[in-house]
Amino acid sequence: MDFGKVPENELAGIDFTLPADSALTTAVLKQAKVLKDLPSYIGCAKWGRKEWKGLIYPDKLKDILFLNEYVKHFNSIELNAVFYKLPEKEQIITWREKAEARGAEFKFCPKISQTISHIKRLKNAEEATTKYLSSIMEFGKYLGPSFLQLSDNFGPANLQVLSDYLESLPKDFDLFVEVRHEGWYKDVSARKDYFDMLSTHQVGAVITDASGRRDCVHMELPTPHAFIRFVGNGLHPTDYKRVDEWIDRIAEWKKLGLQSAWFFLHQHDEKDTPILADYTIKKWNEVLGTTLAGPKIMIKSGQLNL
Repeated sequence: MDFGKVPENELAGIDFTLPADSALTTAVLKQAKVLKDLPSYIGCAKWGRKEWKGLIYPDKLKDILFLNEYVKHFNSIELNAVFYKLPEKEQIITWREKAEARGAEFKFCPKISQTISHIKRLKNAEEATTKYLSSIMEFGKYLGPSFLQLSDNFGPANLQVLSDYLESLPKDFDLFVEVRHEGWYKDVSARKDYFDMLSTHQVGAVITDASGRRDCVHMELPTPHAFIRFVGNGLHPTDYKRVDEWIDRIAEWKKLGLQSAWFFLHQHDEKDTPILADYTIKKWNEVLGTTLAGPKIMIKSGQLNL
């Protein structure tokens, strides 16, 4: 992921401190029931990484078996593969069967296809949306929330278009939305209208934590569920500090009424993502009292260039 990428020599000058919770977040969590155990899902954005051979995948693993191995290490995936073309039911069934074969709880979190979000820009997208929904329902119990990422030029002027589209979706469809146009965050009125609209539709807001776009770390929860896309910087020391702060904030939200947490790790170069994921899951278990299984790193720690 290149979104929000900055040169490494500029990282030291960035304030990575997480902003305070918004009034909406406080109000939403206050209305929710505090859970003893927080449903937590931590994963990556792709499973097809050849660089992970010898790290978490066997050295001679065939490409077709990457997902079979991925489900042994994580309990979820931010499924970007379905963004590039509308998914076919047969493909979804094949992926689901790989999770079923593992016999453990696993969730696919599919991205809304670009045909809907970027090409049609949510207009006249009924047929495409019907196909998307019909296909991903084949995940069955392995289906997690979907997320709708809108283009950089989809700004506040399109608020009603977005609202109308969300209104057209099934009421039980679990969805989070990610907007990137700076206008959603710079304009105080537009920001309030946007997050209030999501709250009205009971749709979540993706929080994207990228170095060069701190405005997207908005800390707004229109629903009592958190979906975080965390973009690291190649195991830079700040990556670990940022993860620590996120886990502390999730722990605070849990005490206030958070109902679920979805945390997906990205890097501009994905080769080291399992290393950061391993750290994240261990820290998450320590702070939140969970028992998530993390990636089984094969390479010896002394060989890692951290």
